[in-house]
Amino acid sequence: MLNSIKRRITARKVRVDAAEEQFLKPNPVHANNGDEDRYPNKIGSSTKGLAHDPNTGEVIPEAYAKLLAALRGGRSTDFDALASNGALGCGDPTKQRRFVNPQSAYAYDLEGIDSHQLTQPPAPAFASAQEAGEMVELYWMSLLRDVPFAEYDNNPVAIAAAEDLSKLSDFRGPKVGGKVTTQTLFRDEYPGCTTGPYVSQFLLQPVNFGAQSIDTRILTNTAGIDFNTTFTDWLSVINGCQPPASMAIAAGPRVYAYNGRAVAQYVHTDFLYQAYFVACVNLLGGAGTSYLGDAGNPYGQFIDHTGTGLPLPIGMSGAPADIGFGTFGGPAIATLVCEPATRALKHQWYQKWLVHRRLRPEEFGGHVEVQNLGRATYPFHPDLFKSTVLGAISAKFGSHLLPVAFPEGSPLHTAYGSGHATVAGACVTMLKWFFDESAIIENPMVPEPGKPENLIPYVAPKGEEPLTVGGELNKLASNISQARNIAGVHWRTDASAANRLGEEVAIAMLEELGELFNEPYGGFSVTRFDGTTIRV
Repeated sequence: MLNSIKRRITARKVRVDAAEEQFLKPNPVHANNGDEDRYPNKIGSSTKGLAHDPNTGEVIPEAYAKLLAALRGGRSTDFDALASNGALGCGDPTKQRRFVNPQSAYAYDLEGIDSHQLTQPPAPAFASAQEAGEMVELYWMSLLRDVPFAEYDNNPVAIAAAEDLSKLSDFRGPKVGGKVTTQTLFRDEYPGCTTGPYVSQFLLQPVNFGAQSIDTRILTNTAGIDFNTTFTDWLSVINGCQPPASMAIAAGPRVYAYNGRAVAQYVHTDFLYQAYFVACVNLLGGAGTSYLGDAGNPYGQFIDHTGTGLPLPIGMSGAPADIGFGTFGGPAIATLVCEPATRALKHQWYQKWLVHRRLRPEEFGGHVEVQNLGRATYPFHPDLFKSTVLGAISAKFGSHLLPVAFPEGSPLHTAYGSGHATVAGACVTMLKWFFDESAIIENPMVPEPGKPENLIPYVAPKGEEPLTVGGELNKLASNISQARNIAGVHWRTDASAANRLGEEVAIAMLEELGELFNEPYGGFSVTRFDGTTIRV
């Protein structure tokens, strides 16, 4: 038996050494885009949930000052006081939505790097060409919510969107030959993201979760119903009022992820690590094929997720006498893939509330409409009005407001960056660390055209690169992150910056594993979102 005193001392040393290693990493400079100081009327900052001027929708200055005072104080009582000091915007307290968890920005953690030790670059500024380009993309996304992704190549609105985005002076989505195409539309540049179908195989393939089955179809919404397209509705939502029951989402059919409305509803109701846990079950063999085996796994492919210690399949040899389970096995990765979710959120909530406080797209759209109505003038970049999308939005909805997929609009926390995208970056990094990224996806599927409640085999065009585990995991992170944008509640950079922050959170956690195992462990390889490979 191990000496219990020695074990206790070693266990403490492992924790102290890990904390010391994180402590010695330098603190970064946390810089925002300057909009909060640049505009006294706070048009570049998130003010949702506070009291606003009924004519312009600009925040009441005293209300914003009270929110800032609470954030700077950081005490629970400071946040509680917002409900009674006149800062909140909805006159009826029974209908007032609440700010989402600003106090997690101050929380600590016992694993990984502290939430104040990682950073995000400043968000695009309100008057920048990049911000205008991202808003143009969001307007086009709203117009294409009901168009199947598989039909973008031949859809006139998708073709117009690609042509329009290509003309912008600073649009940073993926391009081919300097142009946005219908194949790159609303995608990311991560390895594998522009290959094959828009939707990741890990959002489509049904899987067996032990003795149960996971149906990956989505209970979507009725087509053609968008929200906050009148100034009255928009102002109520920006004031933080709960929408009336008459604005409830109308349930549509149960379908596989095939268009923007379906994926938007998925990210409206999901548990934030849900997609990655399902992907983990898939990768462990729940869809019929196992993708085990990073070269660094001391058990190779000989791991278990049931604890039965089953013998090797016929024809396999060379296994050790034991197999992975609680370490380097199924339960280990099933836990680890979900574990960074709340840690990643603490990092992002620090960025959201205490550094950037970027406005939501729906708030920006309100400013566009106020100028359209002649009630105020704002420093929008000219690219916004050179685009053809405002005319298309006005023709369909009668305003320049951003049509959103949810009646309540965005949650009551600031935009930069996306919580969903931060969790996506962290959880997908865990999966890429454990599984074989280079493995080819077997039996890829796509929703059947015209019958999205069914799946059919995907037949790749001649010469197309095969779908790989790493590429489809990157695509999964992109799909979930972009789905929040398609819903109208986040910006492109909210997603991309958050993916990378989540990636750093996961890597910091993985760096601490080296001293925890009895098995020989030299690290696993991980391909970052930028395409570089590291060993952790």
